[in-house]
Amino acid sequence: MRHLLIVLGDQLDENSAVFDGLDSEVDRIWMAEAPGESTQVWSHKARIAVFLSAMRHFRDRLIRKGFTVVYRRIGEHACNQLSQLLRQDIVRLQPVKLIMVQTGEFRVQQALETTAKASDVPLELRPDRHFMLDTEGFSSWARGRRELRAEHLYRHLRKKTGILMEAGQPLGGRWNFDDQNRQGFGREGPPSPMAAPLAFAPDGTTQEVLLDVETHFPHHPGSLADFHWPLTPEQAEQALGDFIAHRLPSFGPFQDAMWSAQPFLFHSRLSSALNLKLISPGKVMEDVLAAYHRQEAPLASVEGFIRQILGWREFVHGVYWLFMPDYLERNALQAYQPLPGFYWDADIDLHCLQEALDQTLRHGYAHHIQRLMVTGLFALLLGVEPKQVHSWYLAVYVDAVEWVELPNTLGMSQYADGGVIASKPYVATGRYIDRMSNYCQACRYDPKAAVGANACPFTTLYWDFLHRHRERFAHHPRTALQWRNLERLDPDRLMAIRRQADRLRDRFAR
Repeated sequence: MRHLLIVLGDQLDENSAVFDGLDSEVDRIWMAEAPGESTQVWSHKARIAVFLSAMRHFRDRLIRKGFTVVYRRIGEHACNQLSQLLRQDIVRLQPVKLIMVQTGEFRVQQALETTAKASDVPLELRPDRHFMLDTEGFSSWARGRRELRAEHLYRHLRKKTGILMEAGQPLGGRWNFDDQNRQGFGREGPPSPMAAPLAFAPDGTTQEVLLDVETHFPHHPGSLADFHWPLTPEQAEQALGDFIAHRLPSFGPFQDAMWSAQPFLFHSRLSSALNLKLISPGKVMEDVLAAYHRQEAPLASVEGFIRQILGWREFVHGVYWLFMPDYLERNALQAYQPLPGFYWDADIDLHCLQEALDQTLRHGYAHHIQRLMVTGLFALLLGVEPKQVHSWYLAVYVDAVEWVELPNTLGMSQYADGGVIASKPYVATGRYIDRMSNYCQACRYDPKAAVGANACPFTTLYWDFLHRHRERFAHHPRTALQWRNLERLDPDRLMAIRRQADRLRDRFAR
């Protein structure tokens, strides 16, 4: 045996650099299901099932192509950690060299590198082709900049790739179309008809996985009753086609909108397939652009969608590898409140939180505004320790891989990195949620009220947040207006708000 090629659960790409130079006569592909990867954080059953089912489908695909796959299935070995399994197989197989693509989590990469070194076998680390910029490329772009901003990287990559460019200028004469996007539905609700996303019924392989998850992780959160995610490259392409045909045209204007009992709305549901590498970002952007050129989707929607992939996805990946491992420990706002227990069971009388958490527990999914401006906003205003918020997000969403989840949570959502990801904390009262959804219509709390029995906790905690962090943000160029509004509050009213906020923190600490 010559090379042992390590393929992890978020690296399911036949065109991966790990396969460059593969000789099926002397090389072996190594894949493993390690229980510890599902208990490192208390993972949602659907998240576990997405990874395991996609892995087994990929294994079978490789075998059909004539490759030899060493596959360690859960329940057929006694090891808890990936590194333990790798160590065993290094001893058994005696490879001359290990080859691996850069992982999606610093902890995993460090553990496997340590195992290779302890086993005295060289490990070759190859770049991940699913990104326009590898880590060195991002570091080069970031070097010497006073601040890092996703918008700056987005424009840089558009110029570099020619995507959404025409004669050296942005297509349509503008870099973004935010004034046309990010609308609420209004009181009438989502436009109809609205096609439900394409669902994929579990095949035999997936049914075995669902049974394994219930057997080995019976007490983990979440449900498998509505499990319908794309798990193969073919399914990912079908999901992309379905999104383009039925939801892309309305994605732009309504990408930030929320509505009761409508978990998916006009979103693509492609993030898990992208993050497991079942489909490439290049393919996704190519097909979306083709729809624009066929006049099947407006430029505003196309630009808003591509920005999430070419801009934001590239940016958070670069930030993760530039600042890890220290990034994980950041807590710029000195927040130490425990994560409320209702995040795990949705037992809460705030309707917006109940909606977002219930669909999270059912599907392992919530779209970006539900994460940023409902579950994330509440944790930020309450003052929850960022590392606890991170662990929850990493646990409950089917698309959660640490490189993308951690910067989004600690940086964008919780401002724990002190402004690396976002130039300001994203804070708002309950009136923002009222404007972007119908959640408040079914809620006992008044989003306009900050004090009293019917005061919205978001609104109470918003004003308390401004008071607690006034020294840091009162003169910030992007937040000064919010803090000037704080100065206009009557001192007695502010004191009443602060007391009510203290009661809320005490209530949710139990």
